[in-house]
Amino acid sequence: MILHSFRSVALAGLAFCVLMMAVALGLEHIGGFEPCPLCIFQRVAVIAAGIVFAIAAIHSPAGRVGKMIYGLLALIAVGTGAFIAGRHVWLQGLPADEVPSCGPGLDYMMEILPMQDVVSMVLTGSGECANIDFSLLGLSLPAWTLIGFAILAIAPLRMLFFKSRG
Repeated sequence: MILHSFRSVALAGLAFCVLMMAVALGLEHIGGFEPCPLCIFQRVAVIAAGIVFAIAAIHSPAGRVGKMIYGLLALIAVGTGAFIAGRHVWLQGLPADEVPSCGPGLDYMMEILPMQDVVSMVLTGSGECANIDFSLLGLSLPAWTLIGFAILAIAPLRMLFFKSRG
């Protein structure tokens, strides 16, 4: 299927977000893998991108400015997710003696700290985020998520840089 219309590009992006979340939730609820704070932040980025794609598909603006706004918003969400996944992969690659110590759980931090402190602490990383619980073809889940974000970036880039009909 060739993606010529803005709506079809937005729907393809939304479908890929749904696929990414289905895999994440399946691994959690069927596979028994507990997500670390960085994994949860990556999920938030996927959901944010999915919301932008859904609204873009419903609205399907006729003007170039509207299409660029949706493309930029989706690219920000996808780029944020890619940054977080890249940070996660970096943490997993650290030597054991350089891995940060495990911190409090995300639920606890969100109860007692302001949001900016929670984000800062999560992005700094903790020992639990450096654990590799599962790998496929030699790549950890965060590495696969980073690949997913790279593929997902095609949709907002298509929205921004290519002429489309409809």
